[in-house]
Amino acid sequence: MTYVKLALLGIAQIPLTKMKTMQEAIREKQLLEKFLGEQSHSLSQNSDPDKKLSSHRLRNFRNIVYFGKITIGTPPQEFQVNFDTGSSDLWVPSVDCRSPSCSTHKRFNPQKSTTFLSLDQKINLSYGSGRMNGVLGCDTIQIESLVIANQTFGLSHNQSSGVLEQVPYDGILGLAYPNLAVQGTTPVFDNMKKQGVISEPVFAFYLSSRPGNSSVVMFGGVDHAYHKGKLQWVPVTQARFWQVAMSSMTINGNDVGCFHGCQAIMDTGTSFLVGPTHLVTDILKLINPKAILDDKQVLLCDAVNSLPMLLLTINNIVYPVPPYYYVQKIYQEICFISLQGGTELLNPSETSETWILGDVFLRLYFSVYDRGNNRIGLAPAA
Repeated sequence: MTYVKLALLGIAQIPLTKMKTMQEAIREKQLLEKFLGEQSHSLSQNSDPDKKLSSHRLRNFRNIVYFGKITIGTPPQEFQVNFDTGSSDLWVPSVDCRSPSCSTHKRFNPQKSTTFLSLDQKINLSYGSGRMNGVLGCDTIQIESLVIANQTFGLSHNQSSGVLEQVPYDGILGLAYPNLAVQGTTPVFDNMKKQGVISEPVFAFYLSSRPGNSSVVMFGGVDHAYHKGKLQWVPVTQARFWQVAMSSMTINGNDVGCFHGCQAIMDTGTSFLVGPTHLVTDILKLINPKAILDDKQVLLCDAVNSLPMLLLTINNIVYPVPPYYYVQKIYQEICFISLQGGTELLNPSETSETWILGDVFLRLYFSVYDRGNNRIGLAPAA
């Protein structure tokens, strides 16, 4: 889905922040340690060695986005892509693209690939971070040792500037369900299954908070060394996005969202926790009553120790999200609360409440996406 927010902030005043009492800080620390302790009684063993498991390193760009290398064509042309569970299409910029956002990234040249096949179909894709339009083509895709033949993908001829111009990746590789893809096309993961490139219809993400390439996406199985304790499985409620039922969202024992149950989308392509705008606004007022520059998302980093724990209940298990996960440092002593509104725009005709659990949540919890059983596995990241 790729919601990304990049901003340059000027600071005019420094507010005073009420510190959390020692008892409150200890209680929340004990709650998180209790959860991790219950889930992490032992590190799981590696997956079955007889199964085809391919792990690929991802780069972490400032805890905003994770991306990794693929190649397209023969001989291979290399691209950095966002492995995105919130969309289903693969696309990269084309040499025919003249948009400013294309000029800052690598572009695919069909004439330099002996295996490229042109498809006479135009496409128009929209993301939280911008739009692209172009045409479809077909070629060989390689992700490390995984080779997918005859893969349909998009070649961007025009894409919105702004966020797409600033991101460090070239394109997007969608990993959501096929019915979110361009009509008549088959997503990369589905072709992996059909062509026998992987033995199990499963992929997983370990998103590290550390910079560099310590994060991992794995296809065809699960390397259990990346999580603590056993996976807790949650059924997918709607096979479009990786969407599950969430029963509550609380801060300091008070409901702040998901009042009558709601839907939660696990989205590696979204940086933040995203929800209905009016609820996010209320949560930000609660968390950050004395905002800098009247921006409820901006605060002094010293205030993090006084912020409350966010508790999400999914399938009868409470998943704590501490403030040092939902707050990001952006400039020296200035920090940013990674909550954002906008999910009411996903499907305006629906009245049900939807939240997107992006990288803020998925850095804390290792996630497994099981297409064979339409379920998601969650466990504390190792």
